Amino acid sequence: MEKQRLVIIAGPTAVGKTGASIRLASKRDGEIVSADSMQVYKRMDIGTAKVRVEEMKGIPHHLIDVIEPSEDYNVVRFKEMAKKAVADISSRGKLPIICGGTGFYIQALLYDIDFTDEPDTDIREKLCDMYREKGELYMHELLRKNDPESAEKIPVNNVKRVIRAIEFYELHGRPISEHNRVERLKESVYDSRFFVLTDDRSVLYERINKRVDDMVKAGLFDEAEALIKEGIPRSSTAMQGIGYREAYAYLSGEITRDEAIELIKRNSRHYAKRQLTWFRREKNVIEINISKCGDIENEFEKYLW
Repeated sequence: MEKQRLVIIAGPTAVGKTGASIRLASKRDGEIVSADSMQVYKRMDIGTAKVRVEEMKGIPHHLIDVIEPSEDYNVVRFKEMAKKAVADISSRGKLPIICGGTGFYIQALLYDIDFTDEPDTDIREKLCDMYREKGELYMHELLRKNDPESAEKIPVNNVKRVIRAIEFYELHGRPISEHNRVERLKESVYDSRFFVLTDDRSVLYERINKRVDDMVKAGLFDEAEALIKEGIPRSSTAMQGIGYREAYAYLSGEITRDEAIELIKRNSRHYAKRQLTWFRREKNVIEINISKCGDIENEFEKYLW
């Protein structure tokens, strides 16, 4: 059976993925599926740099503004929703274009990685109790002892993923990183073209800093405060996003406004670096430096069907 065609436009935050994907979709009769772990949330527009309706140029966008900030969103849920969206777009003769910077999500879709949905276990309950008693740093060090590879990839404050990785090790006797590595050896289930947009680091970092300043001027802290008043807890997946967790610390009186802004910039730069490292490890990617390629649409056309 012929595989479905799929274009992926990935890369670090603030590199210009949104504009590039919209131009390609306009030219190739495509629709866009967001592979962003935060733009899926309603009422979280500024801090996620969510594409605005007027920027979409009439191109349908999927997996944006579809769940509440109180809900959990993870790779399993993304994969399920994205597969349906891609199948629907293809069934109507359109070209599905995945656009985003969450590498693990893209990888899960591309290679149909198996995330066997195991029920809650006594082990998970024990680990949650341990976290409440000893804190996130202790849990992260516990993960590092058994699965240093996962500890390098999972941030300390992403407690849910840390606990899941420890739980997997205790259930199966092997690291979840090893399981994921085996899954990545699978052949892609799509006939795909995987573009990774890059830029010179100094240019990218300058763009990130400006984006954060623009977010603050547009009302990032007001947006975060509204979510807090709505009752969205600090521990929620939505409030763990860069921009929101620093805003929460400022609004809680833990740091100053200026400190929060600098932290958002620093954490965004670090995230961009991690994103580039991730994507450069992927198989069969086509890397495009947007400052050096000239017309990016022509660059895409060199590789498309």
